[in-house]
Amino acid sequence: MKKFVALVGTNTVKSTNRELLKYMQKRYADDAEIEVVELKGLPIFKKSEDLFIPQQARDIADKIDASDGVIIGTPEYDHSVPALLSSALAWLSYGIHPLMDKPVMIVGTSYGTLGASRAQAQLRQILDSPELKATVLPSSEFLLGHSLQAFDDNGDLKSATESQKLDGLFDDFLDFVDLTDQLDHSKKLHEQQAATFSWDNGTTGDDK
Repeated sequence: MKKFVALVGTNTVKSTNRELLKYMQKRYADDAEIEVVELKGLPIFKKSEDLFIPQQARDIADKIDASDGVIIGTPEYDHSVPALLSSALAWLSYGIHPLMDKPVMIVGTSYGTLGASRAQAQLRQILDSPELKATVLPSSEFLLGHSLQAFDDNGDLKSATESQKLDGLFDDFLDFVDLTDQLDHSKKLHEQQAATFSWDNGTTGDDK
C-alpha cells in the first residue's frame, strides 16, 4: 500500500482544504495510507549563518522522505499561495531536499468559484524550482469552488461529480507514483547537485 503525506497549506482553524485532505484520507484508505500533516507553527523562513532548520521542518522532511508521494492542499490568497505554505517550502529546500523527485499531487479549495486555480499554478512553479525539483502530476487540477457548501455533516463531498473527478485524479496519481519510480536517470544528477550545493556560492536560491 502506498504511503502519502498530505500537507495542509494553511493555518486557518476551520479550513476546507484540511477538510478535503481528510476526506481523501478516508475515501482512499483502501488504496493508500494518507497522513494529514499540519504546517501551522512553522516560523517564517529566515536564512541564518549556521543553516538553522526548525525541528518541525525536519520532522516534516522525515515524513516526506519516508513517503511514496505528497499531496498539497492550498487555498488562494490574493491570487497566490499562503505565506505559510511558501515559507514551509523554503524550509524544505534549505540544506534539505525531501521533495526532490518526489511525486506531488496538488488540490485546492476556495469559497468562491475559481477553486484556487491561480495558487495552484503558482505552486507548480515553486515546486519546479531548482532547490525543490518535485515531480508534479501534470495536466491535473482539482479545483473545488464554493467549498463552504461542498461538504456534508460527515465531511464527505456532496457532489457526486466532484467525487468522481477526484477519484480519477487520485487513480492517475497512483499510476504516476509507479511511473516516476522508474525514472531514475535525472534523480542521480539532482542528488549530486544537492550534495554539492552551497548557499554562499550557489547559482540558485541566493536570496534565501
